[in-house]
Amino acid sequence: MSLPYFLAPDPTAGRLDGPEGRHAVTVTRIQPGERIVLIDGHGTAATVEVTSVSGKDTLVGDVLSVDRAEPPTPRVTVIQAIPKGERAEMAVDLAVQGGADAIVPWISHRTVSRWPAAKQAKQVEKWRSAALAAAKQSRRAWVPEVAEPVTTNQLAGVCEGKQVLVLHESATTSLRDISFESEVALVVGPEGGIGEDELALIGGTAVTLGPEVLRTATAALSALSAIGVLTARW
Repeated sequence: MSLPYFLAPDPTAGRLDGPEGRHAVTVTRIQPGERIVLIDGHGTAATVEVTSVSGKDTLVGDVLSVDRAEPPTPRVTVIQAIPKGERAEMAVDLAVQGGADAIVPWISHRTVSRWPAAKQAKQVEKWRSAALAAAKQSRRAWVPEVAEPVTTNQLAGVCEGKQVLVLHESATTSLRDISFESEVALVVGPEGGIGEDELALIGGTAVTLGPEVLRTATAALSALSAIGVLTARW
């Protein structure tokens, strides 16, 4: 059975407190003698044997080993059109499980769920919390960064220097026929799809994953899995 993961500012210190400490001590009920893994979210993972637990949110232990996970190549940034309701967190969760290196919320022309300015920070924080939870559940030493939301007109800056692949139901190019040459920007459209006018603004290459039309919440996971097989990521 794999060890539970927790986010810590300095995994090599063998100490966990704050919200993550509370989750370990109060929710997961980690006890002395058990082993856990502390990660910094940037590739460092320390295996720790817990020696003591105090209060509701603090534990310390002996560091048994420290490992460094190299980031996968090519790096993949998922540009995810914001889904409606609970599908938003699901999309983030599944993308992180699939290995996304970064996630950018995208307000497309056909996006139904609009984030009012007053609630934008709260929604981004929800995505970041979902990304952290999924990274720990997936036993990842890297926690994907969730950026601030962008509009279609702002995508050019996000995609600069990247190989842009747009998942599109009408595409004639299969993902398996792509030659991966650099960092990838994987664009996932909204429930209503990406219109031809918006596709022209985004640029890049429209690709298909197969004959079925996937839901926006599951498309990134499927594409990331395919990219994992087609490249050195896996």
